[in-house]
Amino acid sequence: MSPSPVTRNDVARYAGVSTAVVSYVVNDGPRAVSPQARERVLEAIRVLGYRPNATARALRTGSTQTFGLITPDGGNPLFAELAKAIDRAAAERGYVVLQTSADGDPETERTKVAQLLARQVSGLVLVTPAEAPDLAGADVPVVVVNRVLPGVSSVSPRYREGARAAVEHLAWHGHTRIALVIGEPGPRSEVARGAGSERERGWREGLRAAGLADGPLIRVRFSRDGGYAAGRWLAGLEVRPTAVFVSSDLQAVGVLRAVREAGLLVPEDVAVVAFDGTAEAEWCWPPLTVVRQPLERMATEVVRQLVEGPAGRTTAYPTELVIRKSCGC
Repeated sequence: MSPSPVTRNDVARYAGVSTAVVSYVVNDGPRAVSPQARERVLEAIRVLGYRPNATARALRTGSTQTFGLITPDGGNPLFAELAKAIDRAAAERGYVVLQTSADGDPETERTKVAQLLARQVSGLVLVTPAEAPDLAGADVPVVVVNRVLPGVSSVSPRYREGARAAVEHLAWHGHTRIALVIGEPGPRSEVARGAGSERERGWREGLRAAGLADGPLIRVRFSRDGGYAAGRWLAGLEVRPTAVFVSSDLQAVGVLRAVREAGLLVPEDVAVVAFDGTAEAEWCWPPLTVVRQPLERMATEVVRQLVEGPAGRTTAYPTELVIRKSCGC
């Protein structure tokens, strides 16, 4: 016969306090508890192994203190790092995060939005959604990351400024033919969702600021194999670019491999700068110069809006150009 679960009354008796005091400690309010009483309650919880009933608490407070997070690709290092940052920021506020992936599929995304809302999450985060989601039945805060949707709060890096800074840095190195590797157009691509197009605009602005014509441009999937295909194409051009701005770290990893297989050196034959700034970029060879997204700041702002109320507008943060070997510095 299994032992009876530990109750709030058990904790109160062990700590020598009322059940109300136990509730104030567990729920962090609504009334203050003296440090001495709080410590006795926490010690009782540890000794007895008390586990508060989250479902009962949700019914009582009207909040599950859970956020739903949907990313387009759980295997992408950028989204994995962003999810970890959001999880840390949520934990500091006393929330937990339920994360899932839509695999870039609009129908899967719609289904998972509905499933998370049915689980009564306290807020919803959509990272680069494949399309404008149906939020008609959502009565919780919603924040979109890396895409702008009418009437929905969004948080993103300043893509265009970051891309321009990357191109201007390559031009400063003396490169006059700077290529762009960007995502392919289509309903599920970042180009269609706006982030990719902002990077393309920044690439063109950087070239114009340096008095340069457009270099070669190729659209491929936002993936390692997409970048690999782009690198093979660039290496085979009759007039090769001497530098390339790659719109994601994953693509840049593929570009590096293709360039090396073609017998070319980075940065001696072709310099490379990528956008994102994940840990993967630092461990490539040569280490990638990157435009780093401010993931921690973005995550903090996402959670702040979910807890305190959405801003109803786009909040964009500056990126950082991180210099490593791949650009020639």
